[in-house]
This record gives sequence, C-alpha cells and structure tokens, in this order.
Amino acid sequence: MRLRRSGDAGQALPICITVVAGLLFLAFAYLAVGQAAATRNEAQTAADAAALAAALETRDRLADAWLANVEEPESWQDIFDGMAPVPSGCWRAHELASRNDASVDCQPDGLLSYTVVAETNDTVGDTIVPGTENQKGTESATAVIEPRCSFKPAAEGLDDEALPTLSCKDEDWVLEPGDLSELPEPEDLFDVHLAD
Repeated sequence: MRLRRSGDAGQALPICITVVAGLLFLAFAYLAVGQAAATRNEAQTAADAAALAAALETRDRLADAWLANVEEPESWQDIFDGMAPVPSGCWRAHELASRNDASVDCQPDGLLSYTVVAETNDTVGDTIVPGTENQKGTESATAVIEPRCSFKPAAEGLDDEALPTLSCKDEDWVLEPGDLSELPEPEDLFDVHLAD
C-alpha cells in the first residue's frame, strides 16, 4: 500500500481565508462609499431646497410689490427685473436648511438668483477609510427667478387710466383699473427653478 504525501494538504484553507478577507474588505469599502454618497446626497438635497426657498421668498415679495403697484405700470419693468426694494430671501434658506439637518451659506447672486452652499450637520461616520469619521457633506445649488410676463403700454387714444395687457406665457391678463379682483398669482408672474 502506498502512502500519499501530505505536503499539499491544507493549502486550500489559506486561499479561502484570503478570498473571504478580500471580499469582506470590499464589502466594507462599498459600505464606506455608500455612506459618503448618502451624506453627499443629503447635502445636495439641503442645498437645492434652501436655494429654492430663498428664491421663492423673493418671488413672493416681488409679486407683492407688483400687486402694490398694479395701477402704476411705469414701475412694472423694475419689479420684473428684480429691482424692487424687497428683503433678501436668505432667511428662508437658513430656516429650511435647519429642518434638513444642515447649515448653509446663502448669497444673492445678482438680482434674481441665489447661490447656497450647504453642509450637513452629521458626518460620514466611522468606516474602514481613515479620516472619514469627521467628514461632512458639502454641496452647492443656485436657484433662479425668471419673469414670465411682458407688457406693452396701453394704446394711444385710450383712457389715460387704462392699464397695459399683461402677457404671462400662455395667458393674457386684461387689467381694468376699476376691477382688479382677477389678478395673477406669484407663480403666474415669475418662474423659479434650479440653474442647470
């Protein structure tokens, strides 16, 4: 009877241990990447929401200014160009960011635009990647306010009190000085969206 040599026996065990250890390392690395991506997405969501909140606040104040001056059409163009004296909407950005567990730096970017940089309050957390435990997500967003309306002065020969027809995208508003019960809403006057 021949005896087998046992020199090759047990070589599969170290290979299996190495493969399993490699797979575990990859799993933890993917988890770290996932945590970082989730934190970054939280920051982007907070930045988008905060920028839109600031722009919407300004849109509403511009619409209020237009309503207050609806019978003074000479002031309309300044209002649609964002030159009406309205307060900054950044306070809304800070308020909304705190609800999204983030802090923001909000800056008006011209008359009809806001740029917001948001940072998450929470960190990525402990991972196998050293140094990530204190990393926070930081992202930025810009929201733009665009006037949706144009107008032409009242035709010559009409009553001096006549107001221009306001054309807002697909709708015309014929404004009668004695009957101003049907007026456009802020969303009819201005469009608010994130910049591409």
